[in-house]
Amino acid sequence: MYQYKFDSRKIHIVRMLPMWGWLRSRTPTATLLIFDRGFYDFTEFAALVTQGVAWITRLKKASYRVQKTLSHTPKLVDQIIELGHKRGRAKPIVVRLIEIKCGNTWYKYITSVTCPMELPPDVIADLYSRRWQIETAFCLVKRLLGLAYLWTGSLNGIKLQIWATWLFYAVLLDVADAVADELAIETDKISLEMLFRSFYHFHYAYNHGLATDLIAYLVSPKNRDLGIVKYQPKSRQQPTLNLSPHPT
Repeated sequence: MYQYKFDSRKIHIVRMLPMWGWLRSRTPTATLLIFDRGFYDFTEFAALVTQGVAWITRLKKASYRVQKTLSHTPKLVDQIIELGHKRGRAKPIVVRLIEIKCGNTWYKYITSVTCPMELPPDVIADLYSRRWQIETAFCLVKRLLGLAYLWTGSLNGIKLQIWATWLFYAVLLDVADAVADELAIETDKISLEMLFRSFYHFHYAYNHGLATDLIAYLVSPKNRDLGIVKYQPKSRQQPTLNLSPHPT
């Protein structure tokens, strides 16, 4: 489970097999959950809303009834809909449907946050796209930080290795945030791998009296060759995130 900060909400991306009862008991109010499309249960979604927990997921093939259209452009449709209006075991649930066209493909998201002022359409798509960071985090921790191999066979030693590795990963993220703030760029543009490898160079500079502050060393124009900032061709640069609730 990976956590992002988003206004006053806590955002968690859930890809593990959810035990709904356990999830409800562990999730505080004013939390925003992001579910993979494989986890789909109208009854449990409604229970989360009753608890004061919001959520985002992708829309599966399902019949619904449109109650209100908030926005309608050639590349965006934002509507309030009723899912489960036909007879079935699940009770009907009112959600917000956001359809966004990217290239030639339409992507459909549903969320319990029905106010577009609180959660604009492009933000919903952006948040959902970040769910893959769970996989990249595990890949980085295993490949770069060595968690793919266990140093000991004792249970206590394994626990210590896991906790120490993930704690170091958290510190690495904090350093990346600090570097991004100094460079006035998004944290996503910082390469965690190159940042990790740059610690060796800072250690050398520190021992030789050439540097004393880690962040200042990493953001210095003289050290741009460390490759901390990801190179992105202009053809692949992401468009500016539209934060307006009703794009025109």
